[in-house]
Amino acid sequence: MGHDYKNISIRNRRATFDYEILETWVAGIVLVGTEIKALRMGKASIVDCYCFFIGDELWVRGVNISEYAWGTCNNHQPKRDRKLLMNGKELRALKRSLQDKGLTVVGLKLFINDRGLAKMSIGLARGRKSYDKRDYIREKDARREMDRARKR
Repeated sequence: MGHDYKNISIRNRRATFDYEILETWVAGIVLVGTEIKALRMGKASIVDCYCFFIGDELWVRGVNISEYAWGTCNNHQPKRDRKLLMNGKELRALKRSLQDKGLTVVGLKLFINDRGLAKMSIGLARGRKSYDKRDYIREKDARREMDRARKR
């Protein structure tokens, strides 16, 4: 029967903590056969991944897809750079946004869509300073407290 890979969703939980996400997009990600098989088994991590342009192409670095157990000599390199697919208009807008100082593009989520294609949710992000992170934690705790109080 195979795996139920519809619910494969690998998140970068650090992204929302380290960055303020200003805008998000969904891009296709170019994978080789052993990579998609390993991804369907949930064997991937996107903790420190970020996107960059080479010419007009968008690439992602830091996506770690473990080697596929039955891949033999044809296996992929777990941490190689992978190309992202978006339409030209989106790519141009993103490239323009990246010219602002202090902005970067980070991977937020790696998932397999309904048609079985690997996709990556990416976000235009501004780095938080350490004091911003403290404020963010304080805000999050306050929200959690209010939710708890509301449920009582």
